[in-house]
Amino acid sequence: METVERNAKEAFARHRVKRAGDLTARSLALSELQEALDLPDAPLRIECMDVSHVQGTNVVASMVVFEDGLAKKSDYRRFQVAQGTDDTAAMAEVVRRRFARHLKDEEDRRDEQGVAAEEGRARRFAYPPNLLVVDGGQPQVAAAARSMSELGITDVAVCGLAKRMEEVWLPDDPDPVILPRTSEALYLLQRVRDEAHRFAITYHRQKRSAGMLVSLLDDVPGLGDTRRKALMKEFGSLKRLRAASVEDLTRVPGIGRRTAEAVLSAVGEEPPPPTRPRLGMMAARQSRRPPEPPRDRAARRGRRPDRRRPGRRHPDRRRRAR
Repeated sequence: METVERNAKEAFARHRVKRAGDLTARSLALSELQEALDLPDAPLRIECMDVSHVQGTNVVASMVVFEDGLAKKSDYRRFQVAQGTDDTAAMAEVVRRRFARHLKDEEDRRDEQGVAAEEGRARRFAYPPNLLVVDGGQPQVAAAARSMSELGITDVAVCGLAKRMEEVWLPDDPDPVILPRTSEALYLLQRVRDEAHRFAITYHRQKRSAGMLVSLLDDVPGLGDTRRKALMKEFGSLKRLRAASVEDLTRVPGIGRRTAEAVLSAVGEEPPPPTRPRLGMMAARQSRRPPEPPRDRAARRGRRPDRRRPGRRHPDRRRRAR
């Protein structure tokens, strides 16, 4: 079953790559999306944002960019959310920061000679998207639209893709847009949403692992802030630090052999996950057998059970009666 599952995942991944690289499918997806969302132009640049956290801790967000239906990883961005403790507040903060930076970059691109904003080299957030997709439903879409309205951004369309029913939500629209399950537009939105979710989850795990590493290194004797930051910069995660040896740690500036041994002793070994003992073939068959019915009293006492018909007298008793 594991081999079948792995083969199915690999075949599905190859199918997704082949479908994403099809120029005709990408053009059809953009035209369907323009028609379904009533956009003035085809969304050639799509940005998607997602928020990741665990019960309001280590709140982070991600922004992925798709141009012409393909991912542009050089424009991906990650955000550390300081104020938002839930998805709605965090989404509003991230959208506000992204477009505030866009407005600032637009102002910085105009030099003293009055060069137009369309000329010159673009900066990190200089290009606004044609469509902003948020991972969530109506509350997340309303929060993103409110942040953009506060900044005066009116030329960027906003929509949200809910996970449960794959519904597309628009601002100030009480009913969602239902795209056909086989449409290329829905497939493109799902790829954008899934990529933003993957990017956010990866960053959240890195930040949580780094927090665990800092807490474990607090009590190590002889390890100050400078050395702790050097270890964090070199290894980055608790998993990589546990896999390192004493010689690997001593290569970090300021870490001696005694300090390296103390660090490895502090982080310790990760306990292995509990595994069920493997049973042999006969034991496995016996474990699958149904329970035997309870035996009668004679069998429990070790005697042969009486198989006579009920009501029939024993021959010795019959002779005695005569």
